Amino acid sequence: MSEWCDMIPQEWHKYVNQEVKITARDKQQHEGWVFTVDPVSASVVLVTFPEAGGACVTVVLGHAVKEVQVIRGGDDEIARRLTSLFMPSGCQTFTSQKLKERKDNLRAWLEKNLVPVTDDGEVLRVANVLTISAPYGVEQCISSNEIILARVQSLVQSNPEAESVQ
Repeated sequence: MSEWCDMIPQEWHKYVNQEVKITARDKQQHEGWVFTVDPVSASVVLVTFPEAGGACVTVVLGHAVKEVQVIRGGDDEIARRLTSLFMPSGCQTFTSQKLKERKDNLRAWLEKNLVPVTDDGEVLRVANVLTISAPYGVEQCISSNEIILARVQSLVQSNPEAESVQ
């Protein structure tokens, strides 16, 4: 296995919703369900569900990860439980059909405004410098170029066909 920090996001993604055992460089071990891996720091957000109820969240810093071993795979129920922990109460959830409609609508709006946009699966890419992920609102626009980010966010916000996303 390559060094954890040298992996690309697609490699980390295979660990999401999986139960893993992480061995840190200091020999400390952490077990839990992977909610996400930060693409910048390679830090892993682990969640455990104690028998007493609730959830315990641990962040293992990317530079400290020595080895990650999958204990068992997750299923739709685990994915739902993990997502519900971080979803604000009252926040609307979207069906996959609704997300596709929102993505298609946003893409058409950006194209109408002469923004170079491509559909890359679940992500819209603008000029290879900005990405917009589900649920395709202002907060999901990510770019290191602040000028482009502000302009695209303004366009996303002004889309007359868009529903507001909490």
